[in-house]
Amino acid sequence: MTLTAILIWIIVGLIAGALAKSVVPGEGPGGILGDIIIGVIGAFIGGWLFSNVFHIHWTGFIGWIIEALIGAIVLLLIIRLISGRRTVA
Repeated sequence: MTLTAILIWIIVGLIAGALAKSVVPGEGPGGILGDIIIGVIGAFIGGWLFSNVFHIHWTGFIGWIIEALIGAIVLLLIIRLISGRRTVA
């Protein structure tokens, strides 16, 4: 993975973290900063899942955002499930 690809995934992750915060109800660990960090990590997870598990290769910024958003949502839900926080819908 090149430095450019890593920087792009970080930027995409920042956007995905903010979007995931609005999709998943409740307060995440560390507030909005924690959700953004989760978004960056989720972007890498989403990228790995889509390319290695599902064999889907997105092209373009919007595809990358969708991929990262799904990874961030999955990671955020797992963290909230493990932490035992209850959310009110």
